[in-house]
Amino acid sequence: MIYDIAIIGAGPAGLSRAIYGQRAGLNTITFESNVHGGQIINTPEVENYPALGKVSGVEYAMNIYNQAVGFGATVEYKAVTDVDFSGDVKIVKCGEEEYRAKTVIIATGVVRRKLGIPGEDRLTGSGVSYCATCDGAFFKNRTVAVIGGGNTALEDATYLASLAEKVYLIIRRDEFRGAKHEVEKVLSNPNIEVVYNTIPLEINGKFSVESLKVKNVKTGEETVLDTSAVFVAVGLIPQNSMFEGKIAMKDGYIEADESCKTDVDGVFVAGDTRNKTLRQLVTATADGAIAATRAYNYINR
Repeated sequence: MIYDIAIIGAGPAGLSRAIYGQRAGLNTITFESNVHGGQIINTPEVENYPALGKVSGVEYAMNIYNQAVGFGATVEYKAVTDVDFSGDVKIVKCGEEEYRAKTVIIATGVVRRKLGIPGEDRLTGSGVSYCATCDGAFFKNRTVAVIGGGNTALEDATYLASLAEKVYLIIRRDEFRGAKHEVEKVLSNPNIEVVYNTIPLEINGKFSVESLKVKNVKTGEETVLDTSAVFVAVGLIPQNSMFEGKIAMKDGYIEADESCKTDVDGVFVAGDTRNKTLRQLVTATADGAIAATRAYNYINR
């Protein structure tokens, strides 16, 4: 059997394209190695998706999954181990099994790089966050901490400073790695206190974040900062290693513009795994719709 579209990943981008593909009359199959929904299932509340109001990440994931399956989409809970994009018919391999499709849409997403310190996993969703724009509003007029020295951390600190009473920005060096204009915005903001040469040691709190223990790497001095939230901005890890050498990539992300078309005919990409500037739920689902439409046009060209 040859499918019209094989979709790798059942997060919001992958399921969105399954919905659009099925509604266009295409025969789709979606592969997921873990649980459908992707990173959004780790978000206690989603409140910035237009028209939804407030919904939990798990509820959103179930809703979009049920919608996709309701349109006839097939989701196989199998890990994709290899792909072959060399022919007109693309091959997706799950161990010894091979699936063939006219087009492939990659929606493997990213995982947030973690700190790996005590309290991080236990308090994720209860004050520990990896998305300031997603969760910042929950900590209005409170004290929060941002960890990281790159552009994402700088942007997060500036954004949070418009909501929070105070923002600690923790960086392990004595200078930033981000763009000059982002650094200037941080340094000129009275609500942001930069804590240089410092690393996080432990996140504390019984039911939610209450404090952050940090250490100065030059003096060895340890300090406890009172904070209601810890926003981790130390990088993302795109899940694209199996595509290396088979498709154009940059810094681990698959290269594609807003058309979601890669440099390989018949292969498209959507969601956080694409090289893009904004990684949000709404942009992931938009990518899914675009990629599915482009795949439809490719098949019917």
